[in-house]
Amino acid sequence: MSDHPVLLEAQFQRNAIKTYWFLQPTIVLACMVVTIPLIPIAWLISALLIDKYLDRLSCTLTERTLEVKKGVLVRTESTVPLDKVTDLQMVQGPIMRMLGLQGFRVETAGQTTTQGMALLNIVGITDTAAFRKAVLLQRDRLSENLRGARVEAAPTLEQDRTLGDIRDTLLRIEQQLASRGR
Repeated sequence: MSDHPVLLEAQFQRNAIKTYWFLQPTIVLACMVVTIPLIPIAWLISALLIDKYLDRLSCTLTERTLEVKKGVLVRTESTVPLDKVTDLQMVQGPIMRMLGLQGFRVETAGQTTTQGMALLNIVGITDTAAFRKAVLLQRDRLSENLRGARVEAAPTLEQDRTLGDIRDTLLRIEQQLASRGR
């Protein structure tokens, strides 16, 4: 996806994720008593798709981006610039807690998702807290480097003179417009 050097490739807890994706629809369908007969169909669909989904799932931290690939029928590849990341919110529901899974939601500055929705949701990364910390640390390093680059890019003497000439020209134009208006 990008040409930036890879810093960290997320590893996923495949067995725990499989169990989670079997349990989650089962519990929902069992709670709505009328849909209990649909549970075997949900298991069949899950059995057919989960391994393919997990084979396609990846989350990569590069020097400048967080890249996520996922999907079976609808495949998505998301590249989130680290300088736009505002928060990596940790998520752990009761089923996830029971299975020892954690997830995080990536939220960015200027994101265009529905209110309350995250740009990316990632569940089942091995040692999610350490991966999250690595992403935030790299984001901070990148923003410090960008700030340093902006400070180093101070105007040259020639640019200062050009800007001064432009300012003087604008002042003369304003004076001429003001004298015409009188």
